[in-house]
Amino acid sequence: MPAAGLSILDARVLEAAADYCAEFTSAAPFPHVVIENFLDPAFADELLASFPAFERGNSVGDDGAPGGKSTLDRIRGLGPAYQRLDDAIKSPEFLHAVGQLTGIDGLIYDPWYLGRGTHENRNGMALDPPVDFNFHPSERWHRRLNLIVYLNPEWEPCWGGCLEPFRDPHADARPVCSVAPLFNRCVIFETSGRSWHAFDPIRLPPERDGLTRSSTALYFYTRDRPAEETAPRHTTFYVNRQLPVRIDEGRTLSRDDVAEIRQLLEPRDAHIRMLYAENTALRRAQDRGLTGHLLYLARRAYVRFRR
Repeated sequence: MPAAGLSILDARVLEAAADYCAEFTSAAPFPHVVIENFLDPAFADELLASFPAFERGNSVGDDGAPGGKSTLDRIRGLGPAYQRLDDAIKSPEFLHAVGQLTGIDGLIYDPWYLGRGTHENRNGMALDPPVDFNFHPSERWHRRLNLIVYLNPEWEPCWGGCLEPFRDPHADARPVCSVAPLFNRCVIFETSGRSWHAFDPIRLPPERDGLTRSSTALYFYTRDRPAEETAPRHTTFYVNRQLPVRIDEGRTLSRDDVAEIRQLLEPRDAHIRMLYAENTALRRAQDRGLTGHLLYLARRAYVRFRR
């Protein structure tokens, strides 16, 4: 009889832990592993049955407007299945098991679920490659692992939404590989300064337009990490995708080519608008009150001194 913290896993996962760990540590472009049938099948069905409606989660994007992604971090409110999940993943047995799968010991569970929980994406959504924040927002813990379990019983790889690890999204138009978000498939990857990951645009056929890309995402931390992997604290930052390799000199652009180029330009323009808005808000804040008046006097004195 498995320990309570391990009862949610398919028994075959831990039987092959050494093989998965070897795959994790040797994977390119950064340590990761794909595990099929990660959860006990009956438990995976329970999570799917209790998955929250899109409207129940937070669908407000970074720009403050409602979008096509919904997240919910208070998973214990989703019923017995998610309460069991929460009980399991914080147990010493489960944390030790994930350490066996990855070779990373001393993993810490995040009781606040900051950034994690249920994730759902509608048709048309995509993720440009980010590097995730590297420290817990409120603790001095190093973020070490993302563990994602997909809950899509009906999905074809050609529909997009596939996880894409990148070597260097500043230069590479293509990911190293592509992982479809199939039901009860788990992806575990190490979070570091080189763990660039994305998913390609979801393009559902008209008869499947109501489907969404659903998953449960879990983050794990450690109190320390190797010095050569440690970087100053930073937030999550993104790199917009490069032009597809087919867009090259001499090509006559098709209707689809033009549409894709416009799709690639739109987030860049939105990012520029957001940066200008943030800059304007910062300057307005600086101009207010005593501090703003002192800054005004300092700038005025500096300009006159330069003359």
